[in-house]
Amino acid sequence: MSAKPASGTRRRRTKAPAPAYILETQAGFMLRQVMQRHTTIFAARMGEELTATQWAALSKLFENGPCSQNLLGRLTAMDAATIKGVVDRLVKRSLVETCPDPEDGRRLVVALTGEGAALVERCIPIAHTITDETLAPLDAQERATFLALLDRLK
Repeated sequence: MSAKPASGTRRRRTKAPAPAYILETQAGFMLRQVMQRHTTIFAARMGEELTATQWAALSKLFENGPCSQNLLGRLTAMDAATIKGVVDRLVKRSLVETCPDPEDGRRLVVALTGEGAALVERCIPIAHTITDETLAPLDAQERATFLALLDRLK
C-alpha cells in the first residue's frame, strides 16, 4: 500500500521555461544597428573631418549662440569629460573659442569662430541629406511616427 502525501505537504512545481531571448528582436540591439548604419552614412557624407559629437556641438552653438561648456554638454547629451574633449579639439581647429564667463569665472563660455560658423552653414545641407538617407527606407508618415516615438523614448 502506498502512502499518500500528508495534507500539508506541497507538491513541487516545475518552473515554466523562460521565454526565448532572440537578440535580433530586442530594442537595444536594433537601435545599435540603426545607429551603426547612421554613423556609416554620417562618416561617408559629412567630410570636413567632423565627428558626430563635434557636429552636434557646432550645430548647437550655431542654433543657440555662445554658452557655457557645461550647458553645451547638456544640450548635446554629452558628459563633462566628453564635451571637454570635443571643445578642446574644436579649439585646436579654430572652429570655436573659449573664454572665462564674465559673470562666473569658474565657467568656460564656448562660441563659434567665424570659420566655425561658415563651416556649419556649409554643412547644414549635408546634415539634412544624412538624415534623409538614414530615414530613406521609411515613407513620410513612418518618418514622422518613428521620430515621435524616439522622442518619447528619450
